[in-house]
Amino acid sequence: MNSHAWILLGLFLTVLLLTVKPLGAYIANVMEGRFRLAGLIERPLYRLCGIRQDVEMGWLNYTFAILLFNVLGAFAVYALQRLQLWLPLNPQAMANVSPDSAFNTAISFVSNTNWQGYSGEATMSYLTQMLGLAVQNFLSSATGIVVVIALIRGFARHSARTVGNAWVDLTRVTLFVLLPIALVFAVFLTSQGVIQNFDAYKDVTTLEVTRYDTPKLDAAGQPMKDEKGNAMTEATETPTQTLPMGPVASQETIKMLGTNGGGFMNANSAHPFENPTPLSNFVQMLLIFLIPGALCFTFGRMVGDTRQGWAVLSAMTLMFVVLAAAAMHFEQQANPLLTQLGVDPAFGNMEGKETRFGIADSALFAAITTAASCGAVNSMHDSFTPLGGMVPLVLMQLGEVVFGGTGTGLYGMLVFAIMAVFISGLMIGRTPEYLGKKIETYEMKMTSIAILVTPLLVLLGTAIAVIATDGRAGIANPGAHGFSEILYAFTSAANNNGSAFAGLSANTPFYNVMLGIAMWFGRFGVIVPVLAMAGSLAAKKRIAVGAGTLPTHGPLFVTLLIGVVLLVGLLNYVPALALGPVIEHLRLASVH
Repeated sequence: MNSHAWILLGLFLTVLLLTVKPLGAYIANVMEGRFRLAGLIERPLYRLCGIRQDVEMGWLNYTFAILLFNVLGAFAVYALQRLQLWLPLNPQAMANVSPDSAFNTAISFVSNTNWQGYSGEATMSYLTQMLGLAVQNFLSSATGIVVVIALIRGFARHSARTVGNAWVDLTRVTLFVLLPIALVFAVFLTSQGVIQNFDAYKDVTTLEVTRYDTPKLDAAGQPMKDEKGNAMTEATETPTQTLPMGPVASQETIKMLGTNGGGFMNANSAHPFENPTPLSNFVQMLLIFLIPGALCFTFGRMVGDTRQGWAVLSAMTLMFVVLAAAAMHFEQQANPLLTQLGVDPAFGNMEGKETRFGIADSALFAAITTAASCGAVNSMHDSFTPLGGMVPLVLMQLGEVVFGGTGTGLYGMLVFAIMAVFISGLMIGRTPEYLGKKIETYEMKMTSIAILVTPLLVLLGTAIAVIATDGRAGIANPGAHGFSEILYAFTSAANNNGSAFAGLSANTPFYNVMLGIAMWFGRFGVIVPVLAMAGSLAAKKRIAVGAGTLPTHGPLFVTLLIGVVLLVGLLNYVPALALGPVIEHLRLASVH
């Protein structure tokens, strides 16, 4: 790593940590009903919707409300895509989206994954982008936050039968946390050059005539092939370029803040209309970690011991620094195959990166977006070096708990914390406890389900895709890298990240359905056991701290927690990583 990379990483962490306490305290006040302005706005809404603010739910009713809310959201997004041709705000007359792609996209945005098998500016109308995708960016993020708030209440309460009111929690998070921050930063991004309009796309004359080859078509409009079966092409030139327009800034902010990641444009945050300057790039990286970091302080505040929140945040930060530094280091290394072609190795691996960002900003962005289950990209991860590309893979395979998504990262880390105290209890021969609650059989069953559901989806999905003809048909790069592309796709989907090794052609019925299943169960297969644990913990009596109680706020516990995350979270994937990026690195190293 060069000095710029270290300065960038240090500056990013400094600014982030300065926001943790004030924002975390604010979120705690909002969720505990201590934000006075909220009451003036909330009460008319609850009366209009027939919601009794003072009536809380048990974990089963809370879970049912969350599932119903998200199922209805999925149907709404699906319907918008299937009907967009006949709906307003469609100046380019975008066609209705195919059933399998609409299914995949609906689940993708509802599950906070934002996997995109389509090109946004060539597929979605402005109405679909705003009313469907941008709205779900808010609501899916709010879902993750309220789930972790319910789990925190489980730790904070004792002998209680309720964990909160899902409708009240969703309203508070959306109106008083996500909307204000998104509004402020949308204005900022507009000042940096991110577009925000409802204009039709613009054809502009370029400085040079663009020349390229296109497939040669027969009279029926089908691609022609020569006598050897190779595709025939013909030279084409154009003096113009079509520039996409649209309400980008309003979607861009919540895409980052809500750790959603789905871009208005196909190139995502590598596109200058989404991310035009190094300053906008830095702010977008900060937005991704803003709420996941702050929720750690919210956790400590709500359980009555802020040291607990700082301990969890310390574990996240230490793992992130090591892996982010590794990604930046690996991308600073030259590709020996390109060096043989005359590329100066001093430039490092610039393939797939924007020159306005460079290697350090691109690699750090990649580490942040995969640590936080965001999935937005400002460079092409498929062009990273084998080990550089393995870092985003590992960050996702850890369970998206290194900061993680809004809410999801913290409740994932708390699941590992329960596993850590259980292991420590086995070592000393006493009943494990965490934050004054005994961890017993039921909690461990739910913990096991929450930890194992995503590896099962990732590895089983990858195996099926590698075996199936339709799965192999999407591979553009055979061999170890092709396997990595499939592994990355299912890792991203099941862990609700959404980024991709884009060399895989995934907008097919096979991948749309398979990845859709992985996204849905990767999301709600974890949420249900987490809420079940919240209900169980809330009902328990608080036990006093004794001489044999493991302190969960010091360096020893932070070390234990990191060890459990690495061993339990990552160990499932080691054989798959060996077949993909590790073999690819060894083959590349042999070229030296």
